[in-house]
Order: sequence, then C-alpha cells, then structure tokens
Amino acid sequence: MDNLKGKKTGRVTTKQTGDEAEDLALRHLQTQGLQLVQRNYRTPGRGGGEIDLIMRDTDSTLVFVEVRQRSRSDHGGALASITGAKKRRIIFAARHFLMRLAHEPPCRFDVVACEPEGLQWFRAAFDAA
Repeated sequence: MDNLKGKKTGRVTTKQTGDEAEDLALRHLQTQGLQLVQRNYRTPGRGGGEIDLIMRDTDSTLVFVEVRQRSRSDHGGALASITGAKKRRIIFAARHFLMRLAHEPPCRFDVVACEPEGLQWFRAAFDAA
C-alpha cells in the first residue's frame, strides 16, 4: 500500500485481509462440491447490499455466502458480527439477484467464519423471513 509520499508501507489493508478470507472460503466450499456462480455481487446504487459468494450446491440449491473474518474470537466471533442490518442488506441483494433468473431455485444463506481457530462453515445460518 502506498503512503502519502507514494512509498510502499508494507501494511496489509482490511480489503486485502477480506479478499484472502474470501479466497480461503471459496476454496473450502469448492472442495465440498459447491460451484461458484458469482463473487462480490453488488446491487446498484447507494444503500444496497453485497453478497461475497454466490454458489450452487450439489443439490442445485443456490447458496448466498457471507464471509466473515476476525483476528480475535472474543465478543462472539465472526458469526455474531452479522447484525440484523447486515442480514437485511444480504437478503436485499439476494432478492435483487433472483429477479434476474427465469425461475427461483431453492436458496439458503450460509456464513463462512474465518477466525484464529480456523474456518467454520455455517449452513443455513439465517433465513430471509
């Protein structure tokens, strides 16, 4: 990363850390048989939502995946960091994505938590209700 004088600082940004966590989650899900449909899906305009990974499971279920990375596991860890507002934005983005499809497949919302203790995959971590 460049500092104000244009020199390399060597610091890792939160974006880089997040991208690495997404890469790790993607590789893990692919080893479990899921196929990538789209990465970093964003709704247009301000105030919309984003989905880190959209995957298709072996039973054709469309899986909207939120990847959470935490360097510490106190305060409930990565899974507990997903607030109600964050869930609403993910659900909004999922609905926006589904509007583009001819028919709506079965869907679920998963979370992959990358923490110091390792990676945890929470299937059906929350629902759209």
